[in-house]
Amino acid sequence: MNDDQLERATISKVGWRILPFLILCYFVAFLDRVNVGFAALHMNGDLGFTAYIYGFGAGIFSIGYFLFEVPSNLALHQFGARVWIPRIMITWGIVSAGFAFVYNDTSFYVMRFLLGAAEAGFFPGIVFYLGRWFPARHLSSATAIFILGLPISVLIGAPLSTAVLEFAPQIWFRNWQWMFLIEGGLAVVVGIVAYGVLRRGPEEAEWLTDEERVWLVNRLEAERREKEQAGSYGVLETLWNGKVLFLSFAIFCNITALFGVTLWMPQIIKGFGDMTNAQAGLLTAVPYLCAGIAMVLNARHSDRTGERRFHILLPACIGGLGLALCTVTQSPLLAMIAICVGAAGILASNILFWPLPSTFLTGAAAAAGIGLVNSIGNLGGFVGPYINGWARDYFGNYAASMAVLGAMVALYGVLIFAFLTLAGRRDVALASAPMGQPMRSGG
Repeated sequence: MNDDQLERATISKVGWRILPFLILCYFVAFLDRVNVGFAALHMNGDLGFTAYIYGFGAGIFSIGYFLFEVPSNLALHQFGARVWIPRIMITWGIVSAGFAFVYNDTSFYVMRFLLGAAEAGFFPGIVFYLGRWFPARHLSSATAIFILGLPISVLIGAPLSTAVLEFAPQIWFRNWQWMFLIEGGLAVVVGIVAYGVLRRGPEEAEWLTDEERVWLVNRLEAERREKEQAGSYGVLETLWNGKVLFLSFAIFCNITALFGVTLWMPQIIKGFGDMTNAQAGLLTAVPYLCAGIAMVLNARHSDRTGERRFHILLPACIGGLGLALCTVTQSPLLAMIAICVGAAGILASNILFWPLPSTFLTGAAAAAGIGLVNSIGNLGGFVGPYINGWARDYFGNYAASMAVLGAMVALYGVLIFAFLTLAGRRDVALASAPMGQPMRSGG
């Protein structure tokens, strides 16, 4: 078996072995994060929540996430994914199920904060974990496939949550309470299974042949040494690194748009026309079906061509335009098309971002850096829902807030385009070329 055949066989085996389960984990994680958007169609009326109360509570998740993100990612580096990822999943599953007992605005705020604290470290932990398995030229595609768990969670979660809300027996609990109990319990079960499935890295992968294991370990070690020769960082130095902080602000803009849309999607779509809660919930799946297709196509084309800048800039700007237009048109069909374009643009540009920190950070510094980027970025998960809630109460519609969210995702695209264009150092240029091709800072 020559080197190319060995590489294809090894990466294919790794991908089929770990990515489907990681997608399942992300599906459960994101479902527990955003199912409050479906619950809101019933819960807000039952508990007397205004749009402001819901928007503030939905967003406060990100404050808990921000405070515990970096410590959680460092713990993952210390204890390994096999221990820490299940710990995160079981904890957040218990907290998510506890939403069934929310009874007023204060309890809602507290539980959303605790859910953020419990989930902190999961997404950047998995991004860091993928870097332990996939060489640089395959990392973007692997990350894109993993992040498919996000649109899948809404694509499947929308009819699932809607079915529970519509058909759950009104015995002991209300329909939205049953939804939280069922979906939170699912996270606990998957977390227990994760302990038996995950491995620390390829050196522990008994399902690889000796030849495959040696090739993968050596390739990853060679890439680690190459990055360290370009410049290495300590943990504290990483937290003040200019590139890390710049990337943190850029992804903050993207996530502001992402969660500003996601946590309000059922209510925004219901405003497009005269429809029931069930119809709005089911239609919520459509933008994420479009987003899932766009994510895979954009990532594969970007990896095939070795170009990153325009594969981030163009989807971000087109997506921003879609968000800005979705609430100003009078046609429900055009509004639906616009929000599909918006969701696709946000996520297709988002997936190519996450391999960037790993191009110049290794080891504990990578864990800390990715954790910091995601924790600051997820503050956008507070800002976005809050903007929509405030605008809905103040203006009576979402037009102003969706224009702001559209501008935020477009700004993200411009910032990353500038980052990749102006960065002349080899460690950042790595993001613009697959392994084995000449490095170039311009993409």
